[in-house]
Amino acid sequence: MSRIDAPSPSGRRSSRRVTLADVAARVGTSTITVSRALRRPEMVSPALRARIAEAVHELGYIPDPAAQALASQRTSVIGVLIPSVTNNVFSDVLSGVYSAVSGTPYKVQLGNTRYRSETEEELIRVFLSQRPAGLVVAGVDQTPEARTLLERAGCPVVQIMDLAQDPIDMMVGFSHHEAAQAATEHLIAQGYRAPAFIGARMDPRSTRRRAGFRAALDAAGLPVEGHEMVTNDASSVSLGGTLLDRLLAQAPETDAVFCNNDDLALGVQFAALRRGFRIGESFGVCGFNDFEVNAAAYPTLTSLRTFRHDMGRTAMEKILARLDDRDPGPRIADLGFRLMPRESTRRG
Repeated sequence: MSRIDAPSPSGRRSSRRVTLADVAARVGTSTITVSRALRRPEMVSPALRARIAEAVHELGYIPDPAAQALASQRTSVIGVLIPSVTNNVFSDVLSGVYSAVSGTPYKVQLGNTRYRSETEEELIRVFLSQRPAGLVVAGVDQTPEARTLLERAGCPVVQIMDLAQDPIDMMVGFSHHEAAQAATEHLIAQGYRAPAFIGARMDPRSTRRRAGFRAALDAAGLPVEGHEMVTNDASSVSLGGTLLDRLLAQAPETDAVFCNNDDLALGVQFAALRRGFRIGESFGVCGFNDFEVNAAAYPTLTSLRTFRHDMGRTAMEKILARLDDRDPGPRIADLGFRLMPRESTRRG
């Protein structure tokens, strides 16, 4: 709750917290009605909602999350744990999260795990201590301790960005292995016979992409040995060029590269152009995620499109459905992927 200033007998302004009772008195209704209007606005008439909103604004009332938690056993906060706040992949996910929660009584609280399992576990403990209404957690590779915490959370939990057979509660994602395998099969179908894999920030999702690349080469009888260049360094466009130089030093026969993200793929393409390679003809490049820049690049960049906005939105919709006692749909939602072939792999 916020503070309210009122004249004191001495002429000074006193400072005390604005309460629901203050708002109710200003409107001329009950505290229960004010509480209902703030928490479940659809249960109150539009005219009364408007009067309550005006009183809240005039008095500067701020709901107390702790008090709400004591009253309902849950706050109106939905926690979202992601590994990065700068990666465009998760910016798109958050766009979907916020689009779903807009217009509801719920608020989003973010946690940045920085790709560290121990940080994720710590943040899960912090979030659960605040009695969230729900939790969205990126990935399916939680530590045993983190998984146990989430299983006992007592609120809806959605794992996103990946798929597994044993969701903690609900899951929204796609198969990184199958997506990478499809991208590599595309390179092979275009006639490239020495494709390689370049990867950075090799978290579990990127490791599954690498496995999909290997599966496609194995099925085609093409060599894998020496045709990979990976690092745990943070991904960037410049790093893509650096890794291509290292790759070509050990495997000069490489005629195509599949990268575990678009940043690297753009860097690879720039570096290949500087070397005089004919992109799409003698040398193919394929990325992953399909950022908007790919269609504007020159040559345009082939990539594997993932539905990141839909992922965030669907995860939040499942939580909101559960909170409203509605059917959230299947426990596992596979949003799939789409290969976007462009000039960087188009031969002939």
